[in-house]
Amino acid sequence: MLQIQFIRQNADLVKERLAVRNYPNIGLVDTLIEMDDELRKIKFASESIQANINSASKEIGMLMAKGEKDAAELKKTEVTALKEEMAQKSASLDELEINFQKQLLLLPNLPHQSVPAGKSAEDNEEVRSGGKIPTLMENAKPHWDIIKDYDLIDFETGAKIAGSGFPLYKGRGAKLQRSLIQFFLDYNSDAGYTEYMPPLMVNEATAYGTGQLPDKEGQMYHITADGLYLIPTAEVPVTNVYANEIIKENEIPVKMTAYTPCFRREAGSFGSDVRGLNRVHQFDKVEIIQLVHAENSYTVLEEMVAHIEKLLNLLELPYRVLRLCGGDMGFTSALTYDFEVYSAAQQKWLEVSSVSNFETFQTNRMKIRHKDENGKTQLLHSLNGSSLALPRIVAALLENNQTENGIVLPQILHKYVGTSIIEKK
Repeated sequence: MLQIQFIRQNADLVKERLAVRNYPNIGLVDTLIEMDDELRKIKFASESIQANINSASKEIGMLMAKGEKDAAELKKTEVTALKEEMAQKSASLDELEINFQKQLLLLPNLPHQSVPAGKSAEDNEEVRSGGKIPTLMENAKPHWDIIKDYDLIDFETGAKIAGSGFPLYKGRGAKLQRSLIQFFLDYNSDAGYTEYMPPLMVNEATAYGTGQLPDKEGQMYHITADGLYLIPTAEVPVTNVYANEIIKENEIPVKMTAYTPCFRREAGSFGSDVRGLNRVHQFDKVEIIQLVHAENSYTVLEEMVAHIEKLLNLLELPYRVLRLCGGDMGFTSALTYDFEVYSAAQQKWLEVSSVSNFETFQTNRMKIRHKDENGKTQLLHSLNGSSLALPRIVAALLENNQTENGIVLPQILHKYVGTSIIEKK
């Protein structure tokens, strides 16, 4: 969430950066400033009324001490009127404050100066690429056919149990999934990230903290009876571990990793992009999160990108790194890099990770702070990335490594899966 003081002092800059996002309601900036002006006026008027109440109350005491009861009664009548006026001001102030906060939550984060202008994914910038795109055998198949041939995942039974988009992993498919999760967690832990196992449901305040609400409300599964939401990513509960806390200097940077199932309604999704593992409602993902000093956050962002890039190299997958344009960025991000792996059988790039710097957008909502060398409380910067999302990683591994004899696994996975190849049955 942006701070109103920053918006007031930098209104033109805020509008200019929102235009890079193609944000449709730039006029909201002026509306917020006008609302803040009105709040300040009401607060000033309330303070003046309270001062008059305090002054009159003292006078009543003095008059009573002098025995001037009639004058004291007149003052009491005056105080009663002032209190009624104060109650009206307080009600107006509360109503305006609630409306102001609702409007402020609608304003997205400002794109970093390095974010390119653009309207959609077609305008994203390729930063670099790595790995080698394989040449497949003539009868190569997409992963949804491989899954059936090798009996790894049962989409039909998953649909019977829960509905479409809820795959049922079985046998060697379940072991491959578990092995990838363990590899990702080990890799992150070795890099200094502390592992967490968070709740899979969060309350409304937690979802607001990381910016999923109100922006992504329609994409989250909502348990209305209890007011809880199934998490769309481990970012939500794990970042909130430090909500409303002042973190000690010797604990910064905070580095966290977590594996969780993730739940997304993916409302409106259709077409070839939803086949097989390309887009599902429940999937597994390992996340990395950092809370750092503001002056270090963009250096840390590049370090996190390098961390994920090495992970894809170990998996021997062809990949590319994209800097997202303003029109394709998430609501809360100041700068995002996407990682895509190449699916040789589908002949398309599949997104497997997003790495973002949110600057103070999330930490302002969650009040995650530290004290600087002068003892002044400051907001930290938050960052997170997928390390990695499993469905499309599995899809690319199956498609890119298929042979006549089976699926040849990258060397790094041999010790986790217990074999170098998933053989045909």
